[in-house]
Order: sequence, then structure tokens, then C-alpha cells
Amino acid sequence: MKEKLLLIDAYSIICRGFYALPLLSNEGKHTNALLGFLNILFRTIDEEKPKYIAVAFDENAPTFRHKMYKEYKGQRKPMPVELKEQVPYVKEVLTAMGIGIFSKVGFEADDILGSLAKKFSNKKVEAVILSGDKDMLQLATNDTKIRLVKTVKRDSDIYEYYAKDVEKEYNMTPKEFIDLK
Repeated sequence: MKEKLLLIDAYSIICRGFYALPLLSNEGKHTNALLGFLNILFRTIDEEKPKYIAVAFDENAPTFRHKMYKEYKGQRKPMPVELKEQVPYVKEVLTAMGIGIFSKVGFEADDILGSLAKKFSNKKVEAVILSGDKDMLQLATNDTKIRLVKTVKRDSDIYEYYAKDVEKEYNMTPKEFIDLK
């Protein structure tokens, strides 16, 4: 049986938690994103039973893509204050749990997760990427599974994709998925 490396797209899952739950607070601090993130994290840990876990965060700085294309993510709305204030608490909980946090100026979390999956997935280790971003489907292989969180009307489901599943659902390979997106 393969060991598992769970790789988490932090902001993608934090946002899913934030929008899946009503605005909650404790002692004046918003907590819905933290609660939603932890619910998804614990569910995934229970189901996957990973030996290793890493969480990647985007940095608040331009990436190499912004330098290539000035309008990259230009239409994206700013993060709500109620969401932004919860990010340090997510990091604090992850640190207390001994879970590795990764980020690098100039790169997105997707880049970090893709690099880690490519480096560590093999015949002995299966990489499992947890995200709410369909772009991650381009990373699906026989040794890398994508767990895609989809939220509809505050109800979240997780769908699993290996390369064959991407081909079946989208009628294209993961590499071809890059062109679609």
C-alpha cells in the first residue's frame, strides 16, 4: 500500500469554508472560514489517512505570471476583510498541528503544490491534492489524485480525479486541460 502525501491549496479551501458557512464569530472574531477549512481538512485526513501533509499559501505579491501578462487575475475582487482576518488563525492552527506551511514570493500555491506532487509522487507515494480550483486537474496522473471541492448553495462535495477521470469527464487529458483553462 502506498504512503500518501496530502497537499492542500490553502486559500482555495479557506474560501470554500468562508462561503459555505454563514458568517460566524467568537468573541468578536470571525471564524466561519477557519471552521470550514478545518472541517474539510479533518474529513480529508480521515478519508485519505496521509502520512505527510503540506499546505501551500499564495503570497500577497505579484507572480511571474503577472510579469508576463499585466491583466493576470485583474478581474478578481479583493478578499473580504472578514475572510482576510481569519488567515492568520488558519496558519496558527496548522503550525500547532505540526503541518508544514509553504509559500514563495513570485509563485502561486498551485505552482508549489504541482512541484511537490511531481517530486514526491511515485510507486511508493501517492500525492493527493486538495483544492477547489479546477485548474488543478491538469496535475492529475496515475500517482497524483486531485480532490476537488465543489460548493453549491452552501453544500460542499468532494470529487476525486486521476488522469483517467479527467479524460472521462472532460474528454481531454490533464495536459490538454491546460489549454481549456
